[in-house]
Amino acid sequence: MATSYMDYTKPDVQYFFDVNGNRIMTRNAQNYINELGRNNLNTLGNVSLLDIYLSRGRVVEPHYHQNASELVYCISGSAAVSFINPFNNQLLHVNIAPGQVANIPQGWWHWEIATSENTHLLAIFDAPYPEYIFGSDILTKTPIEVLAHTYCLNPEQLKQTLKPLNNETIIIGPTDECIAQTHRWHSASSHSSAHQTVVSPPCIPVPAPVRPTVMRSAIRVITIGLKKQQIVTLIEATSASFFIFSSQKGSTTGSNEAILEE
Repeated sequence: MATSYMDYTKPDVQYFFDVNGNRIMTRNAQNYINELGRNNLNTLGNVSLLDIYLSRGRVVEPHYHQNASELVYCISGSAAVSFINPFNNQLLHVNIAPGQVANIPQGWWHWEIATSENTHLLAIFDAPYPEYIFGSDILTKTPIEVLAHTYCLNPEQLKQTLKPLNNETIIIGPTDECIAQTHRWHSASSHSSAHQTVVSPPCIPVPAPVRPTVMRSAIRVITIGLKKQQIVTLIEATSASFFIFSSQKGSTTGSNEAILEE
């Protein structure tokens, strides 16, 4: 859509912009986001985009846009685009490879996970200035007391759980510090006894990529004996790649089943 307010005879009319020079977020040299909006290119209509680069396992954190829909186009690599349909609370996953797109309607809670190295995505919005509400901001800006009281949580444990966020907007996660912490944990756990119960760290990177084809097989995980923070799992499979939970509710005590897709 053309910009009706634009006087195309003026000398300040813009037809070109180098998106590479407009970095809005950098996690590291392989994970960053560039932006294009009407403030960069005044002849844009109701459109804008994010130029997203991700390494395998990195996530554009859960968020939503209250004023725009989002079309995610895969240039290289692959990604799993996940969102919740607010009309039926169904969790959906769309795997995209180069030349494929996933569409996220306005206001839907969603996130993107790179499932290959050197993943390059374009997020295209039907608004010149898309608005964002990020999950990390919801978790860190909502008072601990409110979350603990509302959801019957232990405030001290919740405070420790959210401490790695450092009261920051994450945007691309996990952080490099989290990755390093996870590597240290795996190194330590490799020396543990086979009969010793080890509690997982708060953040674990995606272990392997999702194939950009239709998921064919399922792996059933049965969790039993849930005691406080310890969960013993029995995995009825011999091999698997990246796991995505399908929506399936269960009891929080006793036996609980969840279906994961490969």
